[in-house]
Amino acid sequence: MLEELNSELITVKDWIRWGSSRFVRAKLYFGHGTDNAWDECAVLVLWALAQPWERLELIYDTRLTVDEKKRVFHAIGRRIKEKVPAAYITGEAIFGGLRFEVNENVLVPRSPIAELLLNGMHPWFQEDPASVLDLCTGSGCIGILAASVFQGSEVDISDISASALAVAARNIRNHELVDRVTAIESDLFNAPHFIGRKYDLILSNPPYVDAHDLSSMPAEYHAEPVLGLAAGNDGLSLARRILRDASKHLTRNGLLVVEVGNSWAALEEAYPEVPFVWLEFEHGGHGVFMLSAEQLHEFAEFFQQ
Repeated sequence: MLEELNSELITVKDWIRWGSSRFVRAKLYFGHGTDNAWDECAVLVLWALAQPWERLELIYDTRLTVDEKKRVFHAIGRRIKEKVPAAYITGEAIFGGLRFEVNENVLVPRSPIAELLLNGMHPWFQEDPASVLDLCTGSGCIGILAASVFQGSEVDISDISASALAVAARNIRNHELVDRVTAIESDLFNAPHFIGRKYDLILSNPPYVDAHDLSSMPAEYHAEPVLGLAAGNDGLSLARRILRDASKHLTRNGLLVVEVGNSWAALEEAYPEVPFVWLEFEHGGHGVFMLSAEQLHEFAEFFQQ
């Protein structure tokens, strides 16, 4: 088939048009950095050509070599056959403007918490928090972005998965943050590292997909590690534990920010007395709440049940 296409598909735009049409016919799902077939195919084509996204419009009409066509053809074919997110083919994803290594051991970065960090957590912080924890870090993207924004902060990133932390450790090195970002293997706060340790800001994008949603998700999500998605029947198995224990690890004026996605309704039903602050995002996203250390202490009795 590639031999037939060699004479018909000449330019970058030709290949994106052809590949995106194949994606539509294959009924692929787009939710891991892009939301449409054209952009998804453009990601793969640019990766195969070793060109940055910013150059796409400049190279639309440039011609591909035979070897480049082979790489593009193979990438498009993998996306259709394996139904994996494009990031698992390219081995990288952009989060908050930073490039992160990813593989099948971590979720593809996509949390709206990035927007909060890029805004400097304004208006809640007027200066850099001295200490930040990224709980359930996966690739390390949230914690590393926090360290890049808050250049005066010490950042811990934690995950239960040793395989995920291996990816996170490489991302720490790639961003030259070894002196300020520490990776800890832990089941939430259970590691000895956290005994007596407190943070000004705890950020978490834990598993929050309930059993029903998990069973009905498109194939692209099932390519991701189930450990990073599944959170029991109501999607709250991790969130409940975080709410129960977070107050012991926040400074007096500390803040807790947790993403629970579609499980936000279940969370409100589980804790009707708690005044969760649900954050709004200019660039999309939902289901992220904020509570202060003071509120966590005030409503502690409900979180212990």
